[in-house]
Amino acid sequence: MRVHVGSDHAGYEVKNRLVEVLRDGGHEIVDHGPFVYDELDDYPTFCLRAGEGVAADPDSLGVVIGGSGNGEQIAANKVEGIRSALAWSEETARLAREHNDARVLAVGARMHPFEDVAAFVQTFLETPFSGSERHARRIAMLSRYEVDGELPPLPAPAD
Repeated sequence: MRVHVGSDHAGYEVKNRLVEVLRDGGHEIVDHGPFVYDELDDYPTFCLRAGEGVAADPDSLGVVIGGSGNGEQIAANKVEGIRSALAWSEETARLAREHNDARVLAVGARMHPFEDVAAFVQTFLETPFSGSERHARRIAMLSRYEVDGELPPLPAPAD
């Protein structure tokens, strides 16, 4: 599988180790940087590019890594058509794909040991979207809102 990755200085070392592990596992990696450690770099520079890479590459997934993963997730979610989820466990990584059909996973490098980060990412990459009608319906509501600002209808009041 093709995997687009991006980080910032806080995720730089974890990103580089993860790229090696994923390549060794047979994945094709598109590294959007950073390519040198710079403690003053800005995560949007790299995470927006990783999100754009996934958006333009329908058969791919992405991973963005920062100190907490929060800003990186926000950046990836600004890319049209991308759903990015923050993982803090293998279960949240699995559910991001299975229920939300997320295409980008965000992880906090300062929040977890490398082995856990690698496990979250592996789980994310191995998990397909369930295709369940209820999950597809919810994703469609979000997509409509993203395109035209249409809020989902409120449920009918209970009698």
